[in-house]
Amino acid sequence: MTEPLDVAKLQRRLAEFAAARDWQHYHTPKNLVAALSVEASELVEIFQWLTPEESARVMDDPDTAHRVTDEIADVLAYLLQLCEVLGVDPLAALDAKIDRNERRFPAP
Repeated sequence: MTEPLDVAKLQRRLAEFAAARDWQHYHTPKNLVAALSVEASELVEIFQWLTPEESARVMDDPDTAHRVTDEIADVLAYLLQLCEVLGVDPLAALDAKIDRNERRFPAP
């Protein structure tokens, strides 16, 4: 049986993967932000010319679904690595941002 996934465990796996290949010196905030932007752009590329209806069904095609899933994983990997390097807890940051948005945009 596999252990449940959590953010800290995934960040450790990413750090171990990079360390095993001696890539840590490439993982500066600037480089990670640039890589994150590139991967997000690759995700955008999949949806770029789709209609809203087509985009809602993007996961129906196995090949496209695989591409979307891979790009989402790449975006998340670089975001988690950036958070690790900068000492940001991504879940706490998101929780705080939702709190601010709830105050900024109260429900009617």
